[in-house]
Amino acid sequence: MEQIILIIHLLIAIALVAVVLLQRSEGGGLGMGGGGGAGGMGGMMSVRGSANLLTRVTTILAACFMGTSLLLAILSGSHSEPGGIVEETGRTVPGEAPAGEAPGGAGDSTPPAPEEQPLSR
Repeated sequence: MEQIILIIHLLIAIALVAVVLLQRSEGGGLGMGGGGGAGGMGGMMSVRGSANLLTRVTTILAACFMGTSLLLAILSGSHSEPGGIVEETGRTVPGEAPAGEAPGGAGDSTPPAPEEQPLSR
């Protein structure tokens, strides 16, 4: 279920990016924008009509994106296990002796230290 919603979410995100990139900048917010020039009233009306369609599609895709985001967040929250590293007691790192034991393993079975030998020249 979660994988299906995630795939739908990704498809909506790709479609949303594509629709936003297709839209024409009307206000020239960054100084790039609009065109001037050829096109009479008929051209203006068709541009306005397509802009309304793209705006509606963007709104619908954004609502669907938010919905799938919330749904994925709710679904992922139900899978989490309470607890953390601090709360895990009794577990040791591999190769590390548990608390209260000697580093050698079981009790006093540590090997004796090697005796020092004089250096010969």
